[in-house]
Amino acid sequence: MTVLARPAVRHRGGPLTGTRALTRLAQRRDRAMLVAWIYVLTASLAGTAYSFKGLYKTEASRQQVAAGAAHNPALIALTGPVFGTSVGALSAWKIGAFAAIAAALMNIFLVVRHTRADEESGRLELVGSTAVGRHAPLAVGLLVAVSADCALAVVPAAAMIAVGMPAGGAFALGLAIASCGLVFAAVAALTAQLSGTARGARGSAIAVLGIAYLLQSAGTAAGADGPRWLAWLSPVGWAVHVQAFAGDRWLVLLLPLGLAVAVAGAAAAVAARRDLGAGLLPSRPGPATAPVSLRSPLALAWRLQRGSLAGWVAGAVVYGVVAGATAEGIQSLLGSGPAVKQALARIGGQSGMTDAYLVVSVSLIGIAAGCYAVSAVLRLRAEESAQRAEPILVTATSRVRWAGSHLVVALAGTAVTLAAGGLAAGLGYGLRAGDPGPQVPRLLGAAMAQLPAALAVAAAAVLLFGFLPRWSTGGAWSVVALVVLVDLLGETLRLSHWIVDLSPFTQVPRLPGGVVTAAPLLWLSAAAVALTAAGLAGLRHRDIG
Repeated sequence: MTVLARPAVRHRGGPLTGTRALTRLAQRRDRAMLVAWIYVLTASLAGTAYSFKGLYKTEASRQQVAAGAAHNPALIALTGPVFGTSVGALSAWKIGAFAAIAAALMNIFLVVRHTRADEESGRLELVGSTAVGRHAPLAVGLLVAVSADCALAVVPAAAMIAVGMPAGGAFALGLAIASCGLVFAAVAALTAQLSGTARGARGSAIAVLGIAYLLQSAGTAAGADGPRWLAWLSPVGWAVHVQAFAGDRWLVLLLPLGLAVAVAGAAAAVAARRDLGAGLLPSRPGPATAPVSLRSPLALAWRLQRGSLAGWVAGAVVYGVVAGATAEGIQSLLGSGPAVKQALARIGGQSGMTDAYLVVSVSLIGIAAGCYAVSAVLRLRAEESAQRAEPILVTATSRVRWAGSHLVVALAGTAVTLAAGGLAAGLGYGLRAGDPGPQVPRLLGAAMAQLPAALAVAAAAVLLFGFLPRWSTGGAWSVVALVVLVDLLGETLRLSHWIVDLSPFTQVPRLPGGVVTAAPLLWLSAAAVALTAAGLAGLRHRDIG
């Protein structure tokens, strides 16, 4: 008897079938993260505008700021050129480039999460077995990013209008920031097709962002005869040259829009020609046996985290050099009005305006180190979710030893990041002032004083990982967002003292220039140890995975 094979069932529909339902699911998965990103960016933009509005009430004071910035190449390289002397123009100059970079990072994380990360974890294989088109996952990642960028274009603009900024400039700035994010959503979509891992896709996209920022910095810091055209090769430069509140050059927005469409089209073309689970660039196979240097949990943790640490250290060095070089001459930049002096006194400027600026700069290095520490701790959750922790734990390695290896790397990496930033700031300031000898140890000590606060933030991530693993990533980064908001904008927004005191960084002595007190450093260290111990205890008694 002849048995006829039953034909395979084929789902009807085009390459985008199922996109709408998957987009709703993705937006639901990302709702907490998106709200946090948009909230922090909105508070930063509106808070900066509100602060400048109170500090520089006269045209003369604003002209002094603009003139001081124009004669400071280091500051121009960091933030971009000043295009006007209105409160809105100065606010856009102060934070516009950084907000564009933050929007780009948000888009990179979003798109990679819904493309390569889901593919690497096997979720897309399950989704693809249903009535879902081949291009649907890529379209979902881009649609979620576009919806987030639309919110970034509207919500911060509305907040800036609420604090008294002109509507045209507010929307020009919002669209400039969102358009930069849109470009890097497309870049992330392309790197997700090229790389075989989510980590590689994120790293490649962030590397492109770093190059874009360097082009913008080099172009804007170039002199009259220098290569200023370099800034026009960068999406970050395009966001700056929209000139929000200083002419509102709307046509510049066509550049990022066109590039985003072209790169997204290239990503779709690559996606149609590769196999599921594989990148266009094949991964290099590792050796058959591990070297002696990898035969311990600590060595493995270091191998997994060394690339990330190198990036954070490089960022701290670059920022430290620029911030230190900018400190020389900061008084002529900020002015000497009573409102400025009062604001500096609130952040620790009793010993001078330069020291007050360095206090803020060192605090930012400390916050960056805290962000690194949180990301290093959350690598534990990434290893657990990807089921790479189980092969280690089935050996003689205990849970505490496995987790402790990553925590050791996080502790050492945080200290190295702070030391690198402090040394760089001391060198930048000392060389610009002509006396680097005393400034290097002074700023190194100020940076290292931030270590207990950074570790306290990381310890909160350990606690969440130990007891609430599913919520650890979102919860830990929510803590970071709260700390950043309170530390940077608490005084500007005139929050209650008990709210400001929730940030560990507000407890650290205001160095350089302030009085060194050991008590808050000891309390923060004790809190970090206690939270870490509690988190490890929770890890010992919960299920893995």
